Amino acid sequence: MIEIKRYKPEDKEVWNELITRSKIDTFLFNRNFMDYHSDRFNDHSFLIYKKGKVEAILPGNSSDGIYYSHQGLTYGGLVSSITMTATDVLNTFQFVNEEIKKDGIKKVIYKPVPTIYHLIPSQEDIYALYQLGATKIGCNISSTIFLNNKIPFTESRKSGIRKAKKNNISIEESCDFEGFWQILENNLINTYNKKPVHSLDEIRHLKNNFPENIKLFTAVYENCIIGGSVLFIMKNIIHVQYISANELGKQKGALDLLFDFLINELFTNYKIFDFGQSTEQMGRYLNNALIFQKEGFGGRGIVYEIYEYNINT
Repeated sequence: MIEIKRYKPEDKEVWNELITRSKIDTFLFNRNFMDYHSDRFNDHSFLIYKKGKVEAILPGNSSDGIYYSHQGLTYGGLVSSITMTATDVLNTFQFVNEEIKKDGIKKVIYKPVPTIYHLIPSQEDIYALYQLGATKIGCNISSTIFLNNKIPFTESRKSGIRKAKKNNISIEESCDFEGFWQILENNLINTYNKKPVHSLDEIRHLKNNFPENIKLFTAVYENCIIGGSVLFIMKNIIHVQYISANELGKQKGALDLLFDFLINELFTNYKIFDFGQSTEQMGRYLNNALIFQKEGFGGRGIVYEIYEYNINT
């Protein structure tokens, strides 16, 4: 018997406990992470009970008659334990749709968890979307490395590594988020007229909440940061959240040396190294320069999909 309940702040502990035994390898759904921007979204998440115990959660928010899973996260979707069967998931979608319909929801936009974050098969929700007549409205591409079957770096990346070593650049784990953020913000504003998804205060807050999951690695030249990357570290996956280098770092191959160290030395015991998306506008625009860099390190395509379906009236 499947039952659903609207999430409330007092459910935080049981919500987070489900994440630890789910089929998904991510900490982004932990309430200590996703609630950092709770003031921006009308939370509309659900707990799913099976035989009286929480066996799945659905992170979501609603706005203007649309239900999103989830606007504030790279991906959302149903997160379940191993006990949830295909039939259970179909019933869950039915019950959720009935409940959000009462709240005036007319449309659902759903971002399932990409397959690389699955600890075991977990695509029952994709089947449910098919049953509901959902349409794929977005398809972003990420560049990913399977660390037990790596593709060699291109010659341009190898050349950058040699240049960085010749210039005695060092790679360090760092707590100097402010120094890196200056480089990151300058690059994003000058190139795309955008700011990072997280402010400096927000990334510091999240780092404090998840000290072992969020780490900054920097390329240092003459005691100055010239490039770096913020990583989100899961059980099996290293996800690159931010990459940036200043002009000196670009000239001296700082990021080439950094990712050579991360991929070929530091994280060899992990399964997947994910560089993240190189697309905008729901996947319609591909940043060729950005994906060229990631593919030079051996990254190849994994998609982050977005679906839409209407609630029957």
